[in-house]
Amino acid sequence: MSITTERSPQIARELVTDSPWVELKEACIDLQAIQAKDGSVAQVEDHSRARKAVETIIGSVSTLAPRFPHDAEYLDAVARDCAAWESAGFGIPDFYDSLSAFHPERTRVDGTPHLVVFPMYTQNGSTNRFFEALLCETIWPKFVGVLESSRYSNALFVPVRFLDYTPGYESNSAVLFPESVAVTPRVPAGAPEGASAELPVFSWGAIFADREAARFRSVVRHAVEITKLELPADAKGLLDDQGLAEETFVMWDLIHDRTHMRGDLPFDPFMIKQRMPFYLYGLEELRCDLTAFREAVTLVRAKKTDATTRKHSQLVLYAVVFDRIFRFPLTGGRVRNYDSVAGQLLFAWLHQHRVLHWTDTQLTIDWDAVPDVVVELSDRINTLYWRSIDRPKIVHWISAHELIAEVLAPHPASQFLSGDLPLDGTPGEFTDHIHDDEFPLSMFYEALGKKLGATITATAGVTGLTATA
Repeated sequence: MSITTERSPQIARELVTDSPWVELKEACIDLQAIQAKDGSVAQVEDHSRARKAVETIIGSVSTLAPRFPHDAEYLDAVARDCAAWESAGFGIPDFYDSLSAFHPERTRVDGTPHLVVFPMYTQNGSTNRFFEALLCETIWPKFVGVLESSRYSNALFVPVRFLDYTPGYESNSAVLFPESVAVTPRVPAGAPEGASAELPVFSWGAIFADREAARFRSVVRHAVEITKLELPADAKGLLDDQGLAEETFVMWDLIHDRTHMRGDLPFDPFMIKQRMPFYLYGLEELRCDLTAFREAVTLVRAKKTDATTRKHSQLVLYAVVFDRIFRFPLTGGRVRNYDSVAGQLLFAWLHQHRVLHWTDTQLTIDWDAVPDVVVELSDRINTLYWRSIDRPKIVHWISAHELIAEVLAPHPASQFLSGDLPLDGTPGEFTDHIHDDEFPLSMFYEALGKKLGATITATAGVTGLTATA
């Protein structure tokens, strides 16, 4: 697939205040008020209200469609699926045809707008499969296009920017995945008789890099103030410039996303969503982040790296460390919070290798020494994965816990410490006995959380357009 990096002339920002989009949003919000968790409208007395909302959605989509010629097939399918849902009596919605026709990965041109309408849940937002609508645009810097086409192929990756959205995205959710859309499996056209029903082939995944960048800037700026951390000049520039931060997160996410499917993976890789101890999900996310980190180190140190890529590679190093050690440990509750474990692990690893210091209530980081120390942690996790192919599942799980416990103290009530884990039981029974807060916050994070917690909470719903300069 050829990739261009010229800005598309079809810009959707002016549509945010146009009546067809406003009416579309209002119709989706009206539907949300009467939808059941599975997306159906169960009460017959609400069907008239649902019918009016669907008519508005169809009319608005048809009016807006000419502004999105690259999504014409998809928007036409949305109108048909809405009409079919109404005709079927507002049961569980099935947007199989719409999802099959939506291909944002085919138009990765900077500034390309998309109008997205689906009954779906929003990760880190709501598990209700309600109608949601989005106006967004692709972020595709030239240097990222070159990296993707030459070094880090990732045909499914679509970085985007929020323009406007319905309430489901007034949350921490920064992703749009096809798996979240309400669809009913069906036998593919042309399949032999007796073939099993299948879901559509998922060919894309969208990451809202602007939200990631905006909340990163807000949280890290406050954390830097609290900890009195002195920043290098280019790190200051990253926190001051939303556009620069967005481009940095696009590069980070490009490499992170592809890493989930590459490397010496366990037999049941993370993407299958197997049930396992929550800390293993933290290790997988950290593995992908540290792969992005080590690739950025390689690019920074390579003599042939062009100036733009080198600059962004250095910024990726700052972004991975800062987001992981400041935002991740303190985001969310303490019940099976795998991202928090991974963030704490990186912080403690840097501290115990004496490249991060907390002295006289001030944080300092030896940036010259950080790259090799972080790569060493990456090596440890990669070796754990490599050895997993020779181990039973539970032995791999125990080995992963041992790696983390070398650095982070387990909860005093951990059954790993007491020896009460059911090692002769099923993997599910083993998982059930993992303490909900297996690796509690350190005293450093307990203190930091009292000052930084409100800032983290306040970033819910932030976008690149709403973030302060």
